[in-house]
Amino acid sequence: MKQLLSLILMLGFLQVSAQDNTNQNKFRQLYQELPTPNSYRNASGAPGPEYWQQTADYKIKMKLDDANQRLYGDETITYHNNSPDQLTYLWLQLDQNRRAKDSDSYKIAPSEVTENISIRQIMRAEPTFDGGFKIDHVKDLEGKDMRYIINKTMMRIDLPTPLKPGESTSFSIKWWYNINNTRVERGRSGYENFPEDDNNVYVIAQFFPRLCSYNDVEGWQNKQFLGRGEFTLIFGDYEVEITVPDDHLVAASGNLLNPDQVLTKEQKNRWKQAMKEHVQPVTIASLDEAEERMKSKSTKMKTWKFKADNVRDFAFATSRRFIWDAMGVPMSDGRTVMAQSMWVKEGDCLWSKYSTKATAHTIKWYSHYTFDYPYPVAWSIDGSMGMEYPMICFNYGRCMDDGTYTQRMKYGHIGVIIHEVGHNWFPMIVNSDERQWTWMDEGVNTFVQYLTEVQWERNYPIRRGPAHKITGYMGGDKSKISPIMTNSESIYQFGNNAYAKPATALNILRETILGRELFDYAFKEYANRWKFKSPSPADLFRTLEDASAVDLDWFWRSWFYTNDHVDQSLNSFQAFQINTENPEVESKIAKDKRDRELTHIGVIRNREEIEQTYEEMDPTIKDFYTDYDPLDINALDIQEYNEFLANLSEDERAILEAGKYYNQIEIESKGEIPMPIIVQFKYEDGTDETFRIPAEIWRFNAKVVKKIIPTDKKVVEVILDPFLEIADVDISDNFYPPRQEVDRFDVFKQRRSNENPMQRDRRAKKVIRP
Repeated sequence: MKQLLSLILMLGFLQVSAQDNTNQNKFRQLYQELPTPNSYRNASGAPGPEYWQQTADYKIKMKLDDANQRLYGDETITYHNNSPDQLTYLWLQLDQNRRAKDSDSYKIAPSEVTENISIRQIMRAEPTFDGGFKIDHVKDLEGKDMRYIINKTMMRIDLPTPLKPGESTSFSIKWWYNINNTRVERGRSGYENFPEDDNNVYVIAQFFPRLCSYNDVEGWQNKQFLGRGEFTLIFGDYEVEITVPDDHLVAASGNLLNPDQVLTKEQKNRWKQAMKEHVQPVTIASLDEAEERMKSKSTKMKTWKFKADNVRDFAFATSRRFIWDAMGVPMSDGRTVMAQSMWVKEGDCLWSKYSTKATAHTIKWYSHYTFDYPYPVAWSIDGSMGMEYPMICFNYGRCMDDGTYTQRMKYGHIGVIIHEVGHNWFPMIVNSDERQWTWMDEGVNTFVQYLTEVQWERNYPIRRGPAHKITGYMGGDKSKISPIMTNSESIYQFGNNAYAKPATALNILRETILGRELFDYAFKEYANRWKFKSPSPADLFRTLEDASAVDLDWFWRSWFYTNDHVDQSLNSFQAFQINTENPEVESKIAKDKRDRELTHIGVIRNREEIEQTYEEMDPTIKDFYTDYDPLDINALDIQEYNEFLANLSEDERAILEAGKYYNQIEIESKGEIPMPIIVQFKYEDGTDETFRIPAEIWRFNAKVVKKIIPTDKKVVEVILDPFLEIADVDISDNFYPPRQEVDRFDVFKQRRSNENPMQRDRRAKKVIRP
């Protein structure tokens, strides 16, 4: 027994020793974390010579039952096997099944009874909505039933014969489902009912069974849809027919094929005018016209036909309540993209002013930073949510009853449009795996959203992007912070993790690590390499390094693979000057320093209390040392100095006489992320100068470094991270001399008003000043 115990202890010691002696340097290469390059994805981050991806084409016919809020559909899918593998079955996504009564989404949601439990929470404890696809049949083109099995949000179709590389197969699916009311069953699509006129607005997505992605990284990406991890899809061509009530307007992915059958003559003329208008949107369907349609409620039906090529998905919106405007956006290749919006009257104060202009603005600036928008249209739809699909997105923005709105609602409206329209680039074209890595579309898109928002107006209230806005999150409770490289379904603090932090990281690369010129080139290279393809995280990491010639492995590891934070501290500052050896100069400096020294209390009191010393009573005891001052100079000091100068070279004499200040800073990294040291010196004459030291200064000492910075002027103040660039979670210790801020507190409690600033301004204008 003792021998066994000794063996266990020895093995444990060896294991600990091995762990302690592995390379834990934060600047080690990222080889263990990244997949090995291959012929599909090469080491530079680009698609390899044998890169492949699957495609699927869809022909879909649908009918909307507005009275019962149901959607009926029949689709024919043609699947093209471009892989080198033989496939015996296909996996399709049934996203609507997340709303089935037996959905895992309900089962895995924690719940408890509290004093403030809501009706919505009670309903989720016992779901009653009959959601989910109802599959009528799956048949081949000869009308024969195909074998399939449904596993929650996934459906496997077993092929009668294996699908070989280069082959295609076609089959049809007939289905229907109950559409969820988004005010009750919130989600990425559904309908919103307006009780005042009993009309519905439909924003419809994930409405049809669609192919899962089969790729070289995951094989079949058939991870169940639980609600957070969005969609992993493949490109294809869509022909879609949507039958809706005769008085509905419809917006959808793709080009409208039959405008003569569904639009009025006036609407078509307005559309032609809008194509030529690049500044102010043209109204296609007005508020007054919407009011008339809302009253009539036609029972006739009309079919709208759309075609969308090379898209990864399809979505649409329809209602008789819609107002519609549009304008053209000229592209660099001579095309005109139509930026368009549809909204309801409850949002008219915002949508008529901002939506289509924000859409056009997004097309312009995302194209600038990546590649020209390749599609013919871009829709922004009032769906009272934020969700994105190819060429169409559902956004929010509603007015108060008096036509005013809050500042938060205004910029939330503009921001969500920029964000959701921006998703056309990430992931609708740069087609990352959303089910696996939310950050690759949400975080990257939030970064370009930031670049686009700052082009909207100078003082735009940015939420995400600048480094200092992420510090509260990164410096928080680590047990509730996930690394960015975490699967979508397992992330704590979803918005901060998948949106804000990766956007901040990219912005830091742009502003601080690489600089704008290097970063913008590398980022555009990534976007162009992977447009209409499916990148993985390694492809992004490798491309940015490949196109910039900067080793960023330390950055990816710290920012993406850990939940560490940045916290630099300015521990000390000391200014030095070279001793000139000139006795006249050095004597004066030394005496001035001595005069500034503090005086001991005993010396002060003795001056007053000792009336006369012995030496003052008997001067005969005086000698050379009585009045000797070691700081005084004599002729011999001058002679020795001149001899010293004579032996110096010109370069040595120049350094001696330059009078430079050699400023030593000591910086401590209290956090775990190494970052560049950015320090600003403020000089005695009122000027300042900023010095930038690369992060590699930390490669041999992860905690404390000292650095000497020569200057010509005397430094009177030092600021670490003066421009809030590195996401330092505590800047209170970033100053020399230390700064002491005076906080304020309230004595009188003021009653908070529900009045928004626009309402208050209107009321203030009615006040007559005395």
